Amino acid sequence: MQRSRFKAAAAHVAPAYLDAPATADKAVAIIAEAARNGASLVVFPESFIPGFPVWSALYAPICSHDQFKRFAEASIFADGPEIDRIRQAASRHQVFVSVGFSERNPATVGGLWNSNLLVSDSGEVLIHHRKLVPTFYEKLVWNPGDGAGLRVADTKIGRLGGLICGENTNPLARFTLMAQAEQVHISSYPPVWPTRPPGDRDNYDNRAANRIRAAAHCFEAKCFGIVVAGCLDDAAKASISAGDSRIADIIATSPRAASFFLDPTGALIGDELTDEGIGYADIDLDACIEPKRFHDVVAGYNRFDVFDLTVDRRRIAPIRFGGGHLAEVALVDRDIQPTEEVGP
Repeated sequence: MQRSRFKAAAAHVAPAYLDAPATADKAVAIIAEAARNGASLVVFPESFIPGFPVWSALYAPICSHDQFKRFAEASIFADGPEIDRIRQAASRHQVFVSVGFSERNPATVGGLWNSNLLVSDSGEVLIHHRKLVPTFYEKLVWNPGDGAGLRVADTKIGRLGGLICGENTNPLARFTLMAQAEQVHISSYPPVWPTRPPGDRDNYDNRAANRIRAAAHCFEAKCFGIVVAGCLDDAAKASISAGDSRIADIIATSPRAASFFLDPTGALIGDELTDEGIGYADIDLDACIEPKRFHDVVAGYNRFDVFDLTVDRRRIAPIRFGGGHLAEVALVDRDIQPTEEVGP
């Protein structure tokens, strides 16, 4: 039976940078703390494991091979031990968990995806999403994903969906989730998003951009929003800058992202964080109903005779072997599939 009210937690926290096992340990501890504080849903930032590759913005491609090698080696498989620990923690504390991670591709040692998992309160994977299009300099790190994760999970705390960072700028991806009766939208972001040198007045204000995108989606979908960004601790900054004072200055002066919550009108609710910590908000799903009378873009406030959207949710693989070689297919397609159909 669905509950209309629950508490959500936003983990505005730093990873143990490039240390996947230690970051998983930290996630498990945060899940336990949030559960003790009454949270039914705990959300972690984009690429929380093993950290966000900020270095891809700060070094020329020909100067970042070592950074990429370290990042690739620290990235994890979707069915690896780090994810297994998080799934066990979700089950043990009976909370839903959303976690971002850099996913290794089993078909190639250099292939990575920017991925996110939604895990149920029994430890089952409900949604495994790979970011459709890496944004700007992320293209030097991650490969494009596919539509297999464009799903909304029907759970006891409501219909949960989410997108990663710049995907929240894609109106078709957002509409795909709206059209699956999404009630809570999760947006995950990096700790900083440098686009220009320090002091440039036209530097990208990721805090303002994230709020605009999240508020627009909540207003259009008439859903609640959970926006979660990461943090960089001193160890991460030192690892990324590698003793280069110019790089360190860019990291220090780039606008830090915030974590916050929004209601179905796009208004702020609950905690807002820019320093490391766990924020909380109370969510009442009944608040999604009245605004739908004004403009419901997946029902009466649309023209389906004029517009037609088709979404391909097949999981992409580089090769499929015939002749019954199931082990080979499993290797290339290695993926955590939803335990059951979670949305229309």
